Amino acid sequence: MGMTMSQKILAAHAGLDSVEAGQLITAKLDLVLGNDITTPVAVDVFKNFGIDHVFDKDKVVICPDHFVPNKDIKSAEQCKYIRGFANDMDITNFFEVGQMGIEHAVLPEKGLVVAGDVVIGADSHTCTYGALGAFSTGVGSTDMAAGMATGEAWFKVPSAIKFVLTGKPTKYVSGKDVILHIIGMIGVDGALYKSMEFTGPGVKELNMDSRFTICNMAIEAGAKNGIFPVDEQTLEYCKDHSKKVPHVFEADADAVYDQVIEIDLSKVRPTVAYPHLPENTHTVDEIGPKDVKIDQVVIGSCTNGRITDLRIAHSFLKGRHVAKGVRCIVIPGTQKIYLQAIAEGLVQDFVEAGCAVSTPTCGPCLGGYMGILANGERCVSTTNRNFVGRMGAINSEVYLASPATAAASALTGYITNPESIGE
Repeated sequence: MGMTMSQKILAAHAGLDSVEAGQLITAKLDLVLGNDITTPVAVDVFKNFGIDHVFDKDKVVICPDHFVPNKDIKSAEQCKYIRGFANDMDITNFFEVGQMGIEHAVLPEKGLVVAGDVVIGADSHTCTYGALGAFSTGVGSTDMAAGMATGEAWFKVPSAIKFVLTGKPTKYVSGKDVILHIIGMIGVDGALYKSMEFTGPGVKELNMDSRFTICNMAIEAGAKNGIFPVDEQTLEYCKDHSKKVPHVFEADADAVYDQVIEIDLSKVRPTVAYPHLPENTHTVDEIGPKDVKIDQVVIGSCTNGRITDLRIAHSFLKGRHVAKGVRCIVIPGTQKIYLQAIAEGLVQDFVEAGCAVSTPTCGPCLGGYMGILANGERCVSTTNRNFVGRMGAINSEVYLASPATAAASALTGYITNPESIGE
């Protein structure tokens, strides 16, 4: 029986000739990741092991990003605690204020993940790195601790859904619209503990940032991971960002999938997920020009805080102004992206358009800070979750959208079809 792409990567890291769905394995890890919320718990567990070193100081990454720069005493104490641990363990990749960014934007940018790697992270959106052809998945803090100690993790090998992408997206459709379209089709548990494996001729029409976005939100369909095939774009990205050698794995022709779904990218429309689940999707064609009045727009996060996302938003906001009564917050994903946005003149144009531009942070995505919603307020956000109270008050509302739709909406004060405004 053939293996899927994810199964081949797991088999190689488990030292096995083959694996099959449902099999329990122990696999060697190329990277273990934690942030300022999950790492303190992992450190507590690690200390209970009674060992004085991590398995490899170069393969443990700690990236404070959720409440960084620290918003209060508690968040400052958490960062102090893990900073001390990183120093004690001589961890190479500890990214603090000034060099930090949102973890899932930082790791690929710094070349810490390449094709063929197995990565676990104590954050559910660790599945982002599947865009590079890696098997990456979120785990709990206890598993992170065990990974730091042993360099291994146990997995139940996932079955898979194959998504065959065809066609080419239209001008204002990006990876965010594609993944919202898919989640709207299959639901938030439609890929529960499965690998979402993307393939087909349409893959080449998606740039790396769109692929990162799609894999980032695989967890929002309940998936164990999302993964793209390794093509010329992938290898070029790895070459530009990393000194690590990528390893290319391909699914067997006779690989078994639970389901095969074809997506014609040319037919995907700009899509918005209404409260309070990512599956509650509506295309812009179903939304009237003044159906949903908004109070805030957030453009950023590990889902859409990359330079192409900022450029798309900028194409709408340059020379225009945010609607009266709307707060628009722009958050670059990393320091490098921030500097690039400054060099390209994006930041000045954002500020002149009436936006607030923040240092890299997760911030409002999880209701942390930098944009908390009050009772009854509505936000269009390029983030990844719109659960009840996700961004603040219990009866506030979050609408998930692409950077194009978010920027267009900031200009009108209502959820707006980007096609109706144009660049």
